[in-house]
This record gives sequence, structure tokens and C-alpha cells, in this order.
Amino acid sequence: MTPIALWRRLLAEAVGTALLVTAVVGSGIMATTLSPDDVGLQLLENSTATALALGALILTFGPVSGAHFNPVVSAADWYLGRRSGTGLSGRDLAGYAAAQTLGAIGGSILANLMFALPALTWSTKERAAGHLWLGEIVATVGLLLLIFALARSGRSPVAPAAVGANNGAP
Repeated sequence: MTPIALWRRLLAEAVGTALLVTAVVGSGIMATTLSPDDVGLQLLENSTATALALGALILTFGPVSGAHFNPVVSAADWYLGRRSGTGLSGRDLAGYAAAQTLGAIGGSILANLMFALPALTWSTKERAAGHLWLGEIVATVGLLLLIFALARSGRSPVAPAAVGANNGAP
């Protein structure tokens, strides 16, 4: 099997990340519109749409780029595969991170435009508290454990459903 060209993998990461962020941001906007007085229902609406979108995007882009959609996942792939030569190279990692970052920015802008909002806005919510960072770290470590446990145990075919279902954990 011929390896997939780097430019195609980077394009898949950029487009996949953009579509994922569009789904996350767009479903958040729609959830606040549909359920303005019920934060619990907003969370359910947003997480369900995100989980389903993530599973579909992994199925779509996984065969091309691995469907990392997250620089931490790409960095873990590079780190864990560097001895055996199975992970991303340093050059590929830099490209993946750049493509994912640009894709995420583009996806956020697209979601805003889809809901007739200004393309760029500053958040009005404080998100720098220690407990929020701790939650992000726990969720990211859980995601990495899930992905690499599935890969090492030969259960990669269930990754789209498992990673989608893991969305929003811990």
C-alpha cells in the first residue's frame, strides 16, 4: 500500500478539525437558542451532537490522516511511535499541529457565520480557573488512554464509536 502524501493528510486534519469545531460551536449556539433556560439540556444537546459528529469525522478522515484533530493526540502519536518508527515524524507533527490549529480557527469562524454572528468575537466567560484546566487535563489523558488502548489491543475499528462516546468525559 502506498503511503498517503503529507499534503493530503494535512488537508484531512485541517478539514476534519474545522468540521469538528463547527459541530461543537454550532451545536452550542443552537443549544442555547433551543433551550435558553436549561443548561443541563444545553449540555446534553451539545454533547450528543458533538459525539455523533466526532464519530462520523473519524470514520471519514481516519483512513487518510488518522483523524487526530488534536495536537496533543498527534504529539502522543509522535512520542509513542518514535522508537519503532510507527508514529508521526517531527516534521509531520509540526504540520499536523499547524493544520489542526488553522482548521479549528476556521471551524469556529464558520459556525459563527452559519448563525449570523460576527465571524470573530471575544469570549465574555472566564475560563482560566485551575479546576477547568484540571478537567481538561483529565479529559485529555482519558482520551489518550482510550485511543492507544484501542490501538494496542487491536480494537481500532471501534475507535469512532468509542472516542465519540468518550466525548465530554471525565
